[in-house]
This record gives sequence, structure tokens and C-alpha cells, in this order.
Amino acid sequence: MNNIPTETQKVPAWITLLLAIACGVIVANLYYAQPLVGPISADTHLPLASAGLIVTLTQIGYVVGLLFIVPLCDLIENRRLVVSSLAVVICALVAAALTHDALFFLAAAMLMGLGSVAAQILVPYAAHLATEERRGQVVGNVMSGLLLGIMLARPIASFVTDLWGWQAIFALSAVITAALAVLLAFVLPKRTPSPAMNYGELLSSLWSLFKTKAVLRRRALYQACLFGAFSLFWTVIPLWLASHFQLSQQGIALFALAGVAGAVAAPIAGRLADKGWTRLLTGLAIMIAIVSFLLTHIVEEPSTLSLGLSVVAAIALDMAVSGNLVLGQRAIYSLGSEIRGRVNGVFMAVFFIGGAIGSALGGWAYSYGSWMAASMIGLSMPVAALIYYFTEKNH
Repeated sequence: MNNIPTETQKVPAWITLLLAIACGVIVANLYYAQPLVGPISADTHLPLASAGLIVTLTQIGYVVGLLFIVPLCDLIENRRLVVSSLAVVICALVAAALTHDALFFLAAAMLMGLGSVAAQILVPYAAHLATEERRGQVVGNVMSGLLLGIMLARPIASFVTDLWGWQAIFALSAVITAALAVLLAFVLPKRTPSPAMNYGELLSSLWSLFKTKAVLRRRALYQACLFGAFSLFWTVIPLWLASHFQLSQQGIALFALAGVAGAVAAPIAGRLADKGWTRLLTGLAIMIAIVSFLLTHIVEEPSTLSLGLSVVAAIALDMAVSGNLVLGQRAIYSLGSEIRGRVNGVFMAVFFIGGAIGSALGGWAYSYGSWMAASMIGLSMPVAALIYYFTEKNH
């Protein structure tokens, strides 16, 4: 069996590429259902008032996995943990593709979220593979794959549904995820941690880590604010594009594809973080997020210019969020290899909760005050992060 390279060995480029693709494929499963809430609700006879549960339960499953499964990568062999988690995802995808029952689909959605935390086992795994001086670069490259998965999932789901119906995207993903699981089982180097705690002690240490590790706390809260703004934007902007610009579902999918360009910030941020620019780039990312919301208000009436500014805003916001995410992970992974899985779980759980809050507030604000109300709440989140940023001591 292959063993994980030592700290002095260089990670083969193909392993970094494989991990990036794997993270993208896995995390996309969290987002396929978002643009398909309407057809899924109609086909499974789920009341429209409860349709939000399709997304909410996936998110709940993911947070549960972050808190209870991801810490296991500090305890048990990582490759086996990843493949086991993917087995849960594959079963959930097959169930989602075959069912026409609302409760059964919702249960599958929750399990989909639970097993998809395999991506968050692979990211600290990539950090273990990398040498200290290249850790930011490796994590940035892997995260760019994960972020591409997040950003491409919605338009791909829309296009596949137009061709073959909503079940097709889940069936297709089940096949791809199964092939990925087999590949990872055979080619990933083993990584067996040397735990100093049992599982119960690991779980009880999560709050202690958040409380005592200032870097973890600060980076998690920065990213919670930015991801909250990101989630609000992408929850509300399809509604705004349809009502304000009269874009079709295909036009909205193309708009979402444009935002994918923002993922380019992840590997760049990783390389610059390796050079010690983390603090400066964090401030820049927060400022870009603020500017992205302001851009959407420069031209209020619907026009080619205002739509173009909205596209630029989407790309800028995605760049801010993806860049800051890599900066945060580069910082928390420097806290020590023995706690890397747990700090990653805490970090992701905190900022994912921020994202869930952003989505909920966005939908509520849009229903009462359209884009103006929703965007003001979105703007307030990076502003809060900027205020917190100014309290950081300059090291």
C-alpha cells in the first residue's frame, strides 16, 4: 500500500489535480437541488411552502457531518474514511434519482449532505501531503476545484434537467461519484493519524479549539460573514434577474457560469499566502466583497450596463469568497497537523452556518423589499467582517 509522503517529499502534481477534481465532484452534490426546487416539489408532491427543506436538510446534513465525521480524520485512516463517506453519498443519490416521495427525497437530501463532507476530509489531507512552504499553494489548487464544483453545480443541474428531467442529474452524479470512490480507493496514499484522544474527547475538544485558538475563531468569523453574503447573493439574484431583467432559466444559468471566473482567486491567494501576505489579502478580499454589492446599485434601471455590472459583481464576490477561504485554511492548517481535521471541521461548520443564515435572510428580505433590501443585508455582512478585521493585531 502507498503511504503518505513525508514532509520533505514533493506532492505529485497529478495527486493535487485528482484531489481538486474529487472535491469539486463531491461538493457539487450539495448544490444540484437548489435551482430544481420547483420541479422536485411538483414531482414529489411537496407543498411549495415546505420546498425550502430540500436545501435546508442538505445543509443540516453537511453541518452534522462537519461536526461528527470530519474530526474522525484525526483518529482513523483517511482514505477509508473518504471512501466510506462517498458510499453514503452514492446511496443517497440513487435514492433521490428513483423516488417520487417527498419524505424519502428529503431523507436522501440530508444523507447527501452528510456524506459530502468527504470533500472536507480531502482538503486537510492535501495539507498533510504538502511541505510547509508549498502548503498554501496546494490547498489553493485543491480549493479551486472545490469552488468550481460549487459554482458549476447550479448551471449544470439546470441544463441537465432541461434535457432529461431533474432525476437525471442525481443518477449521473451517482455514476460519477462511484467511479471517483473506486479511483480514490486505489490511488490515494494511506494516511493513518496517531491519535492522542478517543472519539468522545475529540468531539468535546471542538468547542475548546474554537474558544482557545484565536486564529481559528477569527478566520471562521471572517469567512462566515463573506459566505453569508455569497449565499444571500446567489439565493436572491436568480429571482432578481428573472423579474428585473426578464432573463430566462437558461439566461440565469449562463449568468451563474460567468461567476465561475471568481474561482481563479483561490490558487493565486494560496501562493501569495505562502509569501506571508495573508493579512493584507484578507482586508482586500473583504473590501472587494463590499464593492461587489455596491456595483449592483450604480445603474438602477434595467439595461445592458446594469446587467454587465451585476456580472462583474458576481465575479468579484466569488473571487473575494474563494480567495479568503484559501487564506483562512492556510492559516488554520498551520496550527498543527494533529488537530488539522478538527479545526477544519469547526472552521467549515461556522462559516457554513453563516451561509445558511445569509440564504434565509436573503429570501425573507427579497420578499419584503426586493433586491434593495436583500442587498443591503448582504452588504452589511462584509462590512461587519471589515470592522472585526480592524481589531486584528498586525503581526
